[in-house]
Amino acid sequence: MSNVMVHLRNCLIALVALLALTACQAGEPWVEAGGKRFYVEIAADDQARAQGLMFRDTLADDRGMFFIFRREEPRSFWMMNTRIPLDIIYLDRDLRVVSIAENARPCRRAPCPSYPSRGPAQFVLEISAGQAAALGLEPGSRVSVGNIDLAAAR
Repeated sequence: MSNVMVHLRNCLIALVALLALTACQAGEPWVEAGGKRFYVEIAADDQARAQGLMFRDTLADDRGMFFIFRREEPRSFWMMNTRIPLDIIYLDRDLRVVSIAENARPCRRAPCPSYPSRGPAQFVLEISAGQAAALGLEPGSRVSVGNIDLAAAR
């Protein structure tokens, strides 16, 4: 095979891989905060919310977990059996930041500290520690979501 053919074949393989990744992410739930898109797992029932990001050893910088609750009320999270530090971003029903627990540390044995919201929250976004500050998120900042059915929570 000539060098040109090898180059064209490699370009085609790269293009197919890029298209596959884009198609995969196009249907994934996402949250955009501070101009950055995070592809998220959804925790919308008691079991998923209780499990959260426990027992994970890593979390990519463009990944997170989005918790959905039926009502807006004060929330509190803890880090029992969570192995990675996180930013816990509490959001109201309009997807505005209520408060942020920055760099919530892993906890392997009870009692673990809790990280309460500073006001009523209906949604919570967990992302890798340090990103909320890097993105300039603060109370009042707004986030947007895609491929997430919020109607069930309303």
